[in-house]
Amino acid sequence: MFHRVRRFNTAETYPEQNLANDLAQAVVAEGTVYLRGQIGQDLETRENVGVGDVEAQAEQAMANIAMLLEESGSALDEITKITIYLVDPRYREPVYRVMGRRLKGVHYVSTGLVVSALARPEWLVEIDATAVIPVSRRAEAAGIRHAKAAQRGELL
Repeated sequence: MFHRVRRFNTAETYPEQNLANDLAQAVVAEGTVYLRGQIGQDLETRENVGVGDVEAQAEQAMANIAMLLEESGSALDEITKITIYLVDPRYREPVYRVMGRRLKGVHYVSTGLVVSALARPEWLVEIDATAVIPVSRRAEAAGIRHAKAAQRGELL
């Protein structure tokens, strides 16, 4: 069994592109939470945050990750894997400092990549994460997902 959290269509989120793909911000399957790559964009308003400021974008991406994990019934300290995409290797230190503050003591595995570009030119960093939900909390986590989805007017 799995749940798709915060479903959306790319026609709404990327109106300048001729796309209409059905996606989700997170998918929870058998106690694993897979998050979509997060960037410096507010998930509620779709407004870009920190244009030109990689540290502010990393803070927003990590805030999004924390929110999505909470909505999925998981938490930052249950992250197992992170992949970081940077458009400039000079951004590594400020981004990793943000992550170090947010994930102190977590001991996750990570991969860092420098890429030529992200989906929009104003985005400087993208962070995706995978987390777990311990077996002892999976029923509680399912209840959290349903309650959060209902608050947003969504069905899982």
